[in-house]
Amino acid sequence: MTIIRDSWTVFTRALRLSVRQPIWVVFGLLQPILYLVLFGPLLKGIAANNPSFGGDAWKVFVPGLLVQLGMFGASFVGFGLVAEWRSGVIERMRVTPASRASLLIGRVARDVLVLLIQGSILVLAALAMGLRAPWWALGVGIGTVALLGACFASLSYAVALKVKSEDALAPLLNGIILPVALLSGIFLPMTLAPQWLQHVSDANPLKHIIDGVRAMFRGDLTSSTSLWGIALTLVLVVGGLLVGTRVFQRESA
Repeated sequence: MTIIRDSWTVFTRALRLSVRQPIWVVFGLLQPILYLVLFGPLLKGIAANNPSFGGDAWKVFVPGLLVQLGMFGASFVGFGLVAEWRSGVIERMRVTPASRASLLIGRVARDVLVLLIQGSILVLAALAMGLRAPWWALGVGIGTVALLGACFASLSYAVALKVKSEDALAPLLNGIILPVALLSGIFLPMTLAPQWLQHVSDANPLKHIIDGVRAMFRGDLTSSTSLWGIALTLVLVVGGLLVGTRVFQRESA
């Protein structure tokens, strides 16, 4: 099919750019690794005396770090698109017969692959720090976070193509992502929060996705919490791809 062939062409080009500049992949992983090494041990003492952690701080903290990686790692890929637009790459792609949807899908596929690699490295580091979970749970958790990254990458590209400016993109992304992340219980369970804050957090789909990944790490893959987290992730991915594809089609028409 044409869209698959075109998406593969865009994917391989984007992947070559990432391979030529691996420093950005390393920097994207640096923050969660620092949180893991410097903040994780602090939680071990807290978890021992708090039932919200279920007796294991790593199974609460590491899923949160994975989701953080998927959110922040994918949300800022739009900066690369702004640079490509400014250098005329997007304009040259517009005159090709390539499917407009493939211009987005190929880039998002590269971002998902990068997240899979970064998530695997993060989990290996967590295993060295003391995380213990079934291997299949770790795989499903990493895959769920990579899919979530596809949603954020699609929206990031869509916003970048609309604003076409790093100066506008940076505050816009920070203004949205930071409160969403803090309200999701990304570092600490929201059961520690006051009741009103828990109610606000319940309206945040990311909170349920994090709870789902934490349930996976506990080995509860078929629990309603895990399945709800997976279902919400798929809904967000489809929504993000639809929005991103629509913007690419309009801007490339």
